[in-house]
Amino acid sequence: MQQRGSKIWGMGSYVPDKVLSNADLERIVDTTDEWIVTHTGIRERRIATDDQACSDLCVPAAERALADAGVSPEQLDMVIVSTVTPDMTFPATGCLVQDRIGARNAGAFDLVSGCTGFIYGIGLADGMISNGACDYVLVISGEVLTRITDWTDRSTCVLFGDGAGAAVVGLAEPGTGVLSYVLESYGQHGDLLKLPAGGTRQPLTPELLAQHENCIRMEGHELYKLAVRGVPEVGETAMEKAGVEAKDIAWVVMHQANKRILDAAAKRLGVPDERVVVNVDRYGNTSAASIPIALDEVYREGHMAPGDLVLLVGFGAGFTLGAAVVRWDKVPYTAED
Repeated sequence: MQQRGSKIWGMGSYVPDKVLSNADLERIVDTTDEWIVTHTGIRERRIATDDQACSDLCVPAAERALADAGVSPEQLDMVIVSTVTPDMTFPATGCLVQDRIGARNAGAFDLVSGCTGFIYGIGLADGMISNGACDYVLVISGEVLTRITDWTDRSTCVLFGDGAGAAVVGLAEPGTGVLSYVLESYGQHGDLLKLPAGGTRQPLTPELLAQHENCIRMEGHELYKLAVRGVPEVGETAMEKAGVEAKDIAWVVMHQANKRILDAAAKRLGVPDERVVVNVDRYGNTSAASIPIALDEVYREGHMAPGDLVLLVGFGAGFTLGAAVVRWDKVPYTAED
């Protein structure tokens, strides 16, 4: 079989219009803007409207990525939606999106690997393209985390926002797009970030609902320690596999969980601050959607040039870790595109 590679053909993202600022949160829970900014770097986040489900965020992001790629929905072979906040347990949100965008020739499924979901999706897409099963794969990461946020828990409710990002991954010459990826899981740390009730272990009851057990539970301090150590390690492994060094990387796009984690991980990676994409201040933690939203923004702002090496790094519930090195070959975005 002729050797095949993959690359990102198009990017798209979508965030809801509604903004929830730190000042707004001060009226909801016992916190302050100063505390939130100092501890997280977050100043505001986007909130889905009551009638918006995960698929409603994924569809516009997907349509923008397809338009950017110049690929029609009918050309897609697979639709992957990475999310921990699906429209419903089944059918898969991927199937709902596949129908709504008109990808009538594509398979579809959901991927659950927390905030690392976009990188897992890129890895799966590369594998399916490299082995000849697919030519075009749409990878979407969408979250409506505010629906599973405990608004009485001041340690977590300040963190999360809603949004979606998408990438069309397609056939390319080897060495021109996705150069490497590393996917890891440390299930022994699963209890550090979880949604306790609503599954078959603890079916949701009125009592558990009253206790907000259908909401995110997180051990922030322990997660911070794991992320600060694990992100540089998995990033370095991905760079080694790609045969590049930190000095070669033009942009680092990490999961936007916390500004302090971004700063500490970048320092350990040996990457200067000006090459690290940061938008957590405007969107908060959007889980799997944070990397593609940030990647789409830096691309559409015209900062990325053909040949730029981009390091994607994520960490999240599982505990999962992932990194990918991508050689960017799209021309800088313009409004006419």
